[in-house]
Amino acid sequence: MAMDDYEELLKYYELHETVGTGGFAKVKLACHLLTGEQVAIKIMDKLALGDDLPRVKIEIEAMKSLSHQHVCRLYHVIETPKKIFMVLEYCPGGELFDYIIAKDRLAEEEARVFFHQIVSAIAYVHSQGYAHRDLKPENLLIDAEHNLKLIDFGLCAKPKGGLDYHLNTCCGSPAYAAPELIQGKAYIGSEADIWSMGVLLYALLCGFLPFDDDNVMVLYRKIVRGKYEIPKWLSPGSVLLLQQMLQVDPKKRITVKHLLNHPWVVQGYSFAVQWQSKYPLGHLDDDCITELAVFHKCSRESMADIISEWKYDQMSATYLLLQLKKAHGKPVRLRVPAVTAECASGAQPRVQKFKKALSYEEDSDEMSCGFGSMKFLHSYEETQPALFNTPQTKQVSMFLSNGEFTPPLPPVPRRVAAKKQANKENSDTPVIAKSDPYVVSAPKTPTQFKDEKRVLTTPNRALPPEERCQATKETPVKKSPTPGNAKELAAAVISPERRCRSVEVDLNQAHLEVGQKRKGAKMFGSLERGLDKVITMLTPSKRKGSTKEGPRKLRAHYNVTTTNLLNPDELLKEIIAVLPTKQVEYVQKGYKLKCQKQSDFGKVTMQFELEVCQLSKPEGIGIRRQRLKGDAWVYKRLVEDILSSCKL
Repeated sequence: MAMDDYEELLKYYELHETVGTGGFAKVKLACHLLTGEQVAIKIMDKLALGDDLPRVKIEIEAMKSLSHQHVCRLYHVIETPKKIFMVLEYCPGGELFDYIIAKDRLAEEEARVFFHQIVSAIAYVHSQGYAHRDLKPENLLIDAEHNLKLIDFGLCAKPKGGLDYHLNTCCGSPAYAAPELIQGKAYIGSEADIWSMGVLLYALLCGFLPFDDDNVMVLYRKIVRGKYEIPKWLSPGSVLLLQQMLQVDPKKRITVKHLLNHPWVVQGYSFAVQWQSKYPLGHLDDDCITELAVFHKCSRESMADIISEWKYDQMSATYLLLQLKKAHGKPVRLRVPAVTAECASGAQPRVQKFKKALSYEEDSDEMSCGFGSMKFLHSYEETQPALFNTPQTKQVSMFLSNGEFTPPLPPVPRRVAAKKQANKENSDTPVIAKSDPYVVSAPKTPTQFKDEKRVLTTPNRALPPEERCQATKETPVKKSPTPGNAKELAAAVISPERRCRSVEVDLNQAHLEVGQKRKGAKMFGSLERGLDKVITMLTPSKRKGSTKEGPRKLRAHYNVTTTNLLNPDELLKEIIAVLPTKQVEYVQKGYKLKCQKQSDFGKVTMQFELEVCQLSKPEGIGIRRQRLKGDAWVYKRLVEDILSSCKL
């Protein structure tokens, strides 16, 4: 891993577990150092993006100009020669798609609440001159307050001639595409969005799509005809609204302006849909500006000028996250750097800790949700805010007289300064700040609130070469009063494809310095003791990925199917026997099956995970499902077919 690409990012954020993976990117949960707020960081590899790189640029530019309560917020953009980091609003509630299929379908009242927010978001996006062009439940996330946030602007368009200017590019998801678009005609983006909203509303109310078929050409013929089933449970008002939106002739289709006051949409509300932004970029919050000005020791006028430039750098991110704190009723305050006792004692090097965080590919046990082309796993509970309020060593940008902000330098304890001096005497290579100690508390998953903890087994050159890359299984151990045991080791597991991306170099360096300096031995003593405990816990069966440990204990979520079986091994064998009959390939790792389907031409069209798990509430055996790649509704049908074929 090239840490150079991450150095700028690590100045401002504590990185925690990976909460999403995709073909060319991953998403990590993180904490903004100065505000303590949770964020999601989308990490994209430029080389892997290839032809999709322009789409990412379009998405960034669009999100920079959009600020709305129902549009996912962009806070910060960092670009290096190899990486693009997008720091975004964290939405722990998952995809609207997963919410729909978990409930089968939504009651009309709940569907109205969600659709009301969708109308608000689209009316705002259109008012800014954009057409989204990829509206679907997978591109709507649910935040902590159960509100929707629109994401994935990679296919959006902003016609230079205005929103009424005709477009020609056929894009988006086939099942949600308007007739004029799939027919190859010139179309108006806002009209195409209305059709997609109609399909989306139908999915909310019915739990399935109005136009659907495995054969794309058959699907297109259905769309062009505009004929769809009308379930008996739909109210007359719902049927009328769907007919007005799913008009094949775009000129007869209802407009967003009329949706704002539509009787069905505003039923139960005393006012029309409020589409204007509650947080316009042109208006600056006095409290947030004042806090930033005091913190950086400059005038409010200077700070307001800096924020008004909207560079989407650290200053923009800090302002926007302060604004978020205020909206949630939290004090508008920035956190003052503090050195904890663990940090002062040099318990673990800061960058070593971050390397661990960046190399972890955790097997999260919570709900999945999409983030553009990503998948998210909800892994935080209401107890988590206390975690981010724990004092840690932070860095602070210093305001210079020329108005620029320089990268902050962390406080350097005397022991580390002595070690740096020793390194300078024995090496021509300059010592950089990444050897400074920095302790980051690992984020807790729900299973960690029990009496057992997962402990990372870290590869090291102390192990034989053939075992060095195998020391990756997680071993449950009971809590121990020994100092530095659970506090110093992060609860995580390294995935097979990243087994060798470890902190081996850092730990080996510690062994070398133990032989060179007595002070070094004292400094890394606690680290070595922790490593020795980890090594002694490794057994051959666990290194080989044996399933004797049993399935993971999870809570029942809407992406977990409960069963009547009591033996997890029997259930696993049952699923494995069914998969080949559905032309599904799989790779087994313990009780987890990573599955995929290929087209006749060898292209992977679907990827998903099935995992046998032990349920805690209610007790029993379940199957966790997670879509990784492919059409959401095709995935839904396939997984339902697989599970219905199993003897559950």
